[in-house]
Amino acid sequence: MTGPCRVTRSERGAAALEFALIVPALGLLITTMIGAGRVWFAHTQVEQVAGTAARAASAARTPGEARVAAERVARTQFETAGLSCAAVHVDLDVTGFATPVGEPARVSARVSCSVPLSDLIVPGWPGRWELSAESTSALDRYRRRS
Repeated sequence: MTGPCRVTRSERGAAALEFALIVPALGLLITTMIGAGRVWFAHTQVEQVAGTAARAASAARTPGEARVAAERVARTQFETAGLSCAAVHVDLDVTGFATPVGEPARVSARVSCSVPLSDLIVPGWPGRWELSAESTSALDRYRRRS
């Protein structure tokens, strides 16, 4: 009778083989989770930048000032967030400035960021991930608009 701790000749090396198969799969799983977390973080940053750009644009008095303010805020926030965008685009819908004073109006900002995959997933990985988000902010109903 063989005991529970006894290893037969046919089972030798089975643990090493199992280890050799499990370690790469576990490494791939962990790398995928880290990459997904970094992509989620980047998308969250783009959403926050879109909201801040819309708020900055709604504080301006003219459509021109709104565009400058939204662009400046978006670039500054991307720099401080540590998200390296290869290309940043801020598109504003400033038609709310044409609405008469006393009526509700809004400004919409759509922010797009092209993030290199080497910054998100694995260093040296080719390609880019296009992220975009849109946000809206109300204009002050009783403030003069030019």
